[in-house]
Amino acid sequence: MKNLLAIRYEFQYYLTLEWYNFLYIIFNKKQKVIPRVLSINNTIKKVVDEKCSVSRFGDGEIMLIGNKSIKFQKNSEKLSNRLIEVLQSNEENHLVCISDSFSRLYRYNRHARRFWRYHFYIYGWIWDKYLFPNRDYYNTYMSRLYIDFRSKKQCGFWFKLLKGIWENRNLILIEGEKSRLGVGNALFDNASSIKRILCPAENAFEKYDEILQKAKLLEKSNLILIALGPTATVLAYDLYKNGFQAIDIGHVDTEYEWYKMGAKKRVKIPFKYVNEASDGNVVAAISDKKYFEQILYCIK
Repeated sequence: MKNLLAIRYEFQYYLTLEWYNFLYIIFNKKQKVIPRVLSINNTIKKVVDEKCSVSRFGDGEIMLIGNKSIKFQKNSEKLSNRLIEVLQSNEENHLVCISDSFSRLYRYNRHARRFWRYHFYIYGWIWDKYLFPNRDYYNTYMSRLYIDFRSKKQCGFWFKLLKGIWENRNLILIEGEKSRLGVGNALFDNASSIKRILCPAENAFEKYDEILQKAKLLEKSNLILIALGPTATVLAYDLYKNGFQAIDIGHVDTEYEWYKMGAKKRVKIPFKYVNEASDGNVVAAISDKKYFEQILYCIK
């Protein structure tokens, strides 16, 4: 049963969402820049066909650009500047992915619609400042394929498309120490091999130089998937610049777990760190021998 502090936090959170959603509608808030964002299908297809690297931007990255800390990452001037650099980059084989929620919000469920109205009301000026109006962006939902969508009909198809990225590839997973991507599910069962670099679950950017140094020791034929919050956004870009294919894959494992269980809202997964769920940072121990054999480095 949830404790009183968690219940109070949820109540305040949803009250805040409703209030800013109301203000957004009443004042008819509009973005100055409405970016062109390609579909999930086209984004995944480009990654598969051209072996592109990917950096993804969501609400957390934008808050950090605005020098606001998020739940699992403290803000810093260095991180803000690096995120701006990546957001405004324009490299041939590196995709900058952003949300497609600037328009057609009806595709998303009630909570997601309200969340994005709240976000744009408070932080929309940051998107306006740093996005280019005549540029094509790719879709950050390429790895967030389930929980926010009003209709779940395409979710299974999207996951099948996504798995094509690592079909018969040697995978390196750079992840938070308790994220445990693919453990207990078949998300990466079509990869040739899996190795892992474990990093701090929170404030990983404070160890950025060490993480990058370890990653640069890897064979460049590997496909690197990174689930490390905003650190992944920057790391995927830097690894691309160093000759790797690196993809900021974000919450893909959590989304896949929710898809498998048919979850209606964000819920915790007992043996995986889920920052978006109540008590999601309380993670059970595991004794999966195969998982521990996959670990190359553990950065504390």
